[in-house]
Amino acid sequence: QVQLVESGGGLVQAGGSLRLSCAASGRTFSSYNMAWFRQAPGKEREFVAAIHWSSGSTHYADSVKGRFTISRDNAKNTVSLQMNSLKPEDTAVYYCAAGRGIWVTPTPYDYWGQGTQVTVSS
Repeated sequence: QVQLVESGGGLVQAGGSLRLSCAASGRTFSSYNMAWFRQAPGKEREFVAAIHWSSGSTHYADSVKGRFTISRDNAKNTVSLQMNSLKPEDTAVYYCAAGRGIWVTPTPYDYWGQGTQVTVSS
């Protein structure tokens, strides 16, 4: 069992930066691949980034590539998302997720956090 709690969301102007964190509890955290998804009002939940549990290899949605960076610290049971050059279209609730694989759809992930709101003003 893995419990996930996101933090770090807020209001920022376009061009600014935010760093989201996801704290995980559970002894098996380090064996899970971790991902960030986001969901804007009236839209489906979409993939943002993911990181492999052991190799550290990363995957990004084209819309955030070059602006966002996902990282993890298995010793601290945390995964982070550094978001730079934010745009109004990045406004959404951001969720972290844990799963045994890496997928760009939300359904296969086993555990989810409650989400944190990110609002980017123009």
